[in-house]
Amino acid sequence: MAFVLSLLMALVLVSYGPGGSLGCELSQYHVLLGRRNLRLLGQMKRLSPHSCLQDRKDFGLPQEMVEGSQLQKDQAFSVLHEMLQQSFNLFHTERSSAASDTTILEQLCTGLYQQLDDLDACLGQVMGEKDSDLGRMGPTLTVKRYFQGIHDYLQEKEYSDCAWQIVHLEMMRALSSISRLQKRLRKMGGDLNSP
Repeated sequence: MAFVLSLLMALVLVSYGPGGSLGCELSQYHVLLGRRNLRLLGQMKRLSPHSCLQDRKDFGLPQEMVEGSQLQKDQAFSVLHEMLQQSFNLFHTERSSAASDTTILEQLCTGLYQQLDDLDACLGQVMGEKDSDLGRMGPTLTVKRYFQGIHDYLQEKEYSDCAWQIVHLEMMRALSSISRLQKRLRKMGGDLNSP
């Protein structure tokens, strides 16, 4: 009986500790994965920037949504999750492998998946019942529209090497913004409204 009681006490302490899921703080590992994913994206096959000038496009990265300054905690976690999910979906397709080194692409997809997995437990606790509502409105919907624009662009350009080059550059911007949001959430212990 004493062993069971000790085990339960240990579980409670771990759950409420700085790395525990009930605190809903992003782990240092999560932030490091974000940096690694950004580096991997930077290592992907590149064309000369001058050869793709005619394919440039402003996808309208929703900077205010990703920076988090106007977001409540549940919205910030939802935006972070949606950005990671959409990034994973974008790079986890057959068409993306044609324009990239498959080893680096697999490592990037694995890293994005690990970040999503790390975020899932916290997202459920932070959002609770709001999950379905936040997915259909506001900041999360803006992120979905942003990524739909990227998918539409690739389709319009018939998934050309230049189109992928432009998308890789755009995703560097997006993953950099994700990284800043992750750092901000971590620094504030998950509370965006802290001074």
